[in-house]
Amino acid sequence: MNGERTRLTALYGGLLMLAGALLTGLVYVLVGEGLDVAIVTAVTDAVPASPTDEAAGPVLPTGEWGRTALREPGQVAVAQKLSTAAGDAALSRLLTVSGVSLAGYAALSVALAWWMAGRVLRPVGVITARARRLSGSNLHERIALKAPPGELKELADTFDGMLDRIEELVAARQRFAANAAHELRTPLAVQRAAAEIGLADDPPPEKVAWIRDKLIDTAADSEQLIEGLLLLAVSDEGLRRRKRVDLDAVAVTVTGALAAEAGERAVTVDVAARPVSVEGDPVLLGHLAHNLVANALRHNHPGGSVRVRVGPDGLEVANTGPAVDPATVPLLFEPFRRARARRHAPGEGAGLGLSIVASVARAHGGTVSARANPDGGLTARVTFPAYGAP
Repeated sequence: MNGERTRLTALYGGLLMLAGALLTGLVYVLVGEGLDVAIVTAVTDAVPASPTDEAAGPVLPTGEWGRTALREPGQVAVAQKLSTAAGDAALSRLLTVSGVSLAGYAALSVALAWWMAGRVLRPVGVITARARRLSGSNLHERIALKAPPGELKELADTFDGMLDRIEELVAARQRFAANAAHELRTPLAVQRAAAEIGLADDPPPEKVAWIRDKLIDTAADSEQLIEGLLLLAVSDEGLRRRKRVDLDAVAVTVTGALAAEAGERAVTVDVAARPVSVEGDPVLLGHLAHNLVANALRHNHPGGSVRVRVGPDGLEVANTGPAVDPATVPLLFEPFRRARARRHAPGEGAGLGLSIVASVARAHGGTVSARANPDGGLTARVTFPAYGAP
């Protein structure tokens, strides 16, 4: 900070001193050029003419030595000596006064430059001090710089906005870690309990079969959870490859793969896909579409429906089902958030589906939104910045 202030002081002070020196030199040159003429004219006007001038004949011009003709050589010599002495004395005095004034001006310039540099760099010092104090426990603090609009004010506001995003990200990661630990602890506890109960004594074959099925189901849930966490981490890192992907073909493929599950749940699926292409990762886009359609199937009721639409507005999936509180809709895109409390029922999922959708959409530069349907269910839409007919 002091180094930058010293450099700015040297720059501002040097510029002010240079301007002062140039101004002093210009005044000295301009005054010196016209001083001799002005002094000679004044001296010539002040010297009286001789009584015999009028009888001496016509007046001869004197050129640069004055407006009044001098008729006697002695008067010319006197005027020249007086003008030279007066000019030298005036220039010497001007030079002395200018030098002293310039020295005072230089000292004042350095002081003003030091003060001005401090004022200019004060917001930078505030930002630096706040950045040094930041940690995980005080991310809520902000600079809130009170200053007129300008580059430094914009820098401070940008820093505050960055802190907002960092605080939100850290809070989300903390919630994610806590929820992930809870979700992983539950299947492990179920596995231990089943093993302890089933192996406490000599269990009958049917009990062993039940324990086996329970452990397999729990292991499958754990595997699904881990795969979801890995996919979420991969999509959060951004895209490693990009290619042209037909979003309409992806939607048709996904709904076809989930047709058996839709039949088991007695849910009809209606697909209307217009040709649309997206630049991105085909695997991640497939997971995005799969999670949206699977979520619409699993949070539905027998006899319900799912509507899948692909067009210039992106991918939209709407379903029937239980009523959803509009206030909770934005929270559904966070990891392990559900519209209803988890019951650990078969096929319930790990609660990562919509958060993976949001992460994949962000990785492709898109946006995801959702709204609660008046008659129950949810309508989710993903839009992408670049798409077009193939």
